[in-house]
Amino acid sequence: MKVQQILTVAALTAIVLSPAAQAKEKHYQSGKLLRMDSVPCGMDQKNGKSLAGEMLGTDSAHMKTKELLCQEYVLQTDKIVYHIRPKDDKHPALLPIGEKAQFRLDKDKLVLRVEDLDDKDRDYIVVSMTPNTSSDRDDSSVASSR
Repeated sequence: MKVQQILTVAALTAIVLSPAAQAKEKHYQSGKLLRMDSVPCGMDQKNGKSLAGEMLGTDSAHMKTKELLCQEYVLQTDKIVYHIRPKDDKHPALLPIGEKAQFRLDKDKLVLRVEDLDDKDRDYIVVSMTPNTSSDRDDSSVASSR
């Protein structure tokens, strides 16, 4: 009987200490994508010079400057409103506005997943966070109407 108990304890210990059992489950929060704005996020400068123009001396030395615009989404939860921008500036995905999204904060980024889009995890930079005052107003209006 003791051998069977020892084997049972050894098997349970192996299961508890296994990497699969220790893997952290990623906890996602829920929110709603309220809107997407195009916001200035830098300048793109191009030199007006060309190799042929420099050799012939016909190029001017002015720079062409163009303002760059980035996508900025508003993600609202029960308690916080996040303003986020895609971490991948070159190939940002267009997210569906008005849809629910799951997200988690991971170190210095927000990892977002929209089930109705393609259920992929995408990295975003948190630009700002503010308390969600709309839920406070709803609570206070219910309390004042009583």
